[in-house]
Amino acid sequence: MRISKILNNNAVVVYDGPQEKIVMGKGVAFQKKRNDIVPKHKIEKIFLLRDQSSEKFQQLLSTLPEKHIEVAERIISYAEGYLEAPLHDHIHIALTDHLSFALERIGKGFPIQNKLTNEIKFLYKKEFEVGMWAKEEIKQKLGVDIPLDEVAHIALHVHTAKMDAPSMNESLQTATILRDFIDQVEEIVGVPIEETSINYQRLITHLRFALNRVEEGSRFEPMDEDMMTLIQMKYEEAYKTSKKVTGFLRDVYGIDFPDSEIAYIALHIQRLLTK
Repeated sequence: MRISKILNNNAVVVYDGPQEKIVMGKGVAFQKKRNDIVPKHKIEKIFLLRDQSSEKFQQLLSTLPEKHIEVAERIISYAEGYLEAPLHDHIHIALTDHLSFALERIGKGFPIQNKLTNEIKFLYKKEFEVGMWAKEEIKQKLGVDIPLDEVAHIALHVHTAKMDAPSMNESLQTATILRDFIDQVEEIVGVPIEETSINYQRLITHLRFALNRVEEGSRFEPMDEDMMTLIQMKYEEAYKTSKKVTGFLRDVYGIDFPDSEIAYIALHIQRLLTK
């Protein structure tokens, strides 16, 4: 493979037959020029990106700080190993671009905010753990201590890059629905919910699977009528709250839960209210 274009000291564009590829590796372009042969022992990654994706990646590699690109690539490599799954090539564009912009903002003193951090943390636990690894890596390599809200951003990028994962918009929609649900419960009962509690985690997990059932059109577990009546009477406040919040989800998001699911959600709300 011969060099067609040098993007930075660690990345070049090559033509391999009729295909244009991007080759990355530490010092792969050091003291090289166009038409030089790429040293095989320095090749770490090869990307075959098409059309606008290739142009965008080339632009990033030639304009962003190399240290940002290098740490983004380390995060991606760690994520693939930790998750034991390949990630879509587009993450090399999306995460690198996002991370560099975030680091630039932090450097200028602008806050990084993410209202869905808690939801992302519980929905995508392993990806959040990758984000925590990235937090330490960035601190060690760049001397920047990113906040947990940025950890959540990284986790979401990693999650949506998984081959069988929903899109970024779909993942954000799920997290937003859960955030709105919790906000509605807090507003109705007038008590803040401890988001580090095991009962909060159980509720989020239950709701996540319930939303999946609605999306897939799957059957919900029925509930015995006597049990439902008992919940309505014994846990009246929790049941009324469940009815109001699920009504909110129906009106705003078009999500319609059956009566049995409303009762199951009431049980989870009751656990949150019992301290």
